[in-house]
Amino acid sequence: MRKNGPRAQRIEWEHVMPAQQFGAHLACWQQGGRDNCGDSSPQFQQMEADLFNLKPAIGEVNGDRAHFRFAMLPNVPFQHGACPIRIDFARKLAEPRAEIRGDIARIYFYMADRYGIILSNREQQLMLNWHQTDPVDDRERQLHQRIAQQMGHPNLFVTGK
Repeated sequence: MRKNGPRAQRIEWEHVMPAQQFGAHLACWQQGGRDNCGDSSPQFQQMEADLFNLKPAIGEVNGDRAHFRFAMLPNVPFQHGACPIRIDFARKLAEPRAEIRGDIARIYFYMADRYGIILSNREQQLMLNWHQTDPVDDRERQLHQRIAQQMGHPNLFVTGK
């Protein structure tokens, strides 16, 4: 088990699709990265504040996951105590617990659709598999309803319409 003092004890808001992934295609990112986009791009600001893409996470896990892409990592051990996430630091990949993989897939599809973000073929296949093996449940529907009310629009990948 790993420990990162204060960060292991706090909850942080994490972008499910990392800012690097949703911002990298923008000119502001290429001219100065996240800080530049945050200061100069209303589109980036909207993506960064999109409530569908923000979830609470244990600070240490959030820091360790960083901007890593998702993948299946059956040979990587769990390193965060009772938190069932696998992180491959060498390959910069992360595998979330099975119960939320479909939720993550629907967020990725939403972000790609809403903001014109291109997902790789590998990412599309992984997310489609996760969407199919972890269907929308009552918890996700209830959370979606609350977020949609605040955002003023739904995530159609959750509602199906």
